[in-house]
Amino acid sequence: MRQRLPPALRLRPFALLWASSLANGVASQMVAVAIGWQVYAIHRNPLDLGLVGLAEFVPLPLLALPAGQLADRASRRVVAATAAAIHVCIAGVLLAITVAGASTLWPFLLVGGLAGVAQAVGTPATRALTPELVPMELLQGALALRSVAGQIGVVAGPAVGGVVFALDPRAVYATAAALLAVSLAAMLALPPTISRRSEQPVDRESLVAGVRFVLATRMLLGAILLDLFAVLLGDAIALAPVFARTILDVGPIGLGGLRTAPSVGALAAGVLIARRPLQRRAGPTLLAVVAVFGAATIVFGLSRSLPLSLAALAVTGFADMISMNIRATTVAMLTPLELQGRVNAVESVFVSASNELGAFESGAVASAIGTVRAVVLGGSLMIAVAVSWRRLFPALARMGRLDELAPV
Repeated sequence: MRQRLPPALRLRPFALLWASSLANGVASQMVAVAIGWQVYAIHRNPLDLGLVGLAEFVPLPLLALPAGQLADRASRRVVAATAAAIHVCIAGVLLAITVAGASTLWPFLLVGGLAGVAQAVGTPATRALTPELVPMELLQGALALRSVAGQIGVVAGPAVGGVVFALDPRAVYATAAALLAVSLAAMLALPPTISRRSEQPVDRESLVAGVRFVLATRMLLGAILLDLFAVLLGDAIALAPVFARTILDVGPIGLGGLRTAPSVGALAAGVLIARRPLQRRAGPTLLAVVAVFGAATIVFGLSRSLPLSLAALAVTGFADMISMNIRATTVAMLTPLELQGRVNAVESVFVSASNELGAFESGAVASAIGTVRAVVLGGSLMIAVAVSWRRLFPALARMGRLDELAPV
């Protein structure tokens, strides 16, 4: 049976990291469904959903560079486990808020800020663990498997979270806390690793080394910025509670389905990439899938049918997984091991900006011009970004196969 596993999963350290990501993915998405429903129910204002996303994002630009420095100097396993422990505490706080009635917005904003701190501290170390634990020849498959773990969680989390929330909102947070504890245990079980830690003195130059590396590597900068602008402009899933409640009228179970649909598509793409890593030129493929993402987002915004909406969201997930794998592999392959933490910290700022800040942008624009118009406009702008990137970042547009990349 072990021989049937993908090569990276036969390595016990990576298998533990994969299990930790899986448990965390399920728990986090269960929590996201519950928070989205509770927050929107307070004032029935989509802007509130954006404010929660903004609260999660604010700590990241403040802590990203110190967190990257920490990931390159301390034990990445310990740093990641500390962040996992904070997430366990957050689930407990949300359970207490729900028991108390969840009738005001400010507790959710505070929890969002705490979650942002945990994410800012833990993300660089967690992402840098994969190239530290896996040999270079298995790295592309390992990164795809890492994404698959998260997407399995995202597929199961919203669906289970929606059903459990409909039965008892408190049970969602209790279950999430237990799963997050499993994630923490798997992280703590990782063996100590030996890596080339940075030997630079702790000064300003060392602190911004990751920023300098990204800015100097145009291929890498283009891939990261493309993800930022694309998802920032086209984050339709942040408005899923509005579609579920007022447009499609499908209730909390339907909301769970809407949030699950992108991950179904992403999971299919992730399994495909894990079995058969991308063999064609990565640059043109990246620009194409971003344009497909935008087109599918437009279809979702215009749809009044639940099956069509689910299908459109599944296509966005499929395209996004391919884009994410190309970006993650580019970061891992081009970055020297001793800079992995700091470069991943820079990347995490852009990724979170495209997610949390994108959720705020979607909520704000939806409040101003309407939910459907906001989603259609975002999808159209994503297509425009993909077209313009050929001229703005020609090195990225010409990028060849991922397995031909080497550390700069």
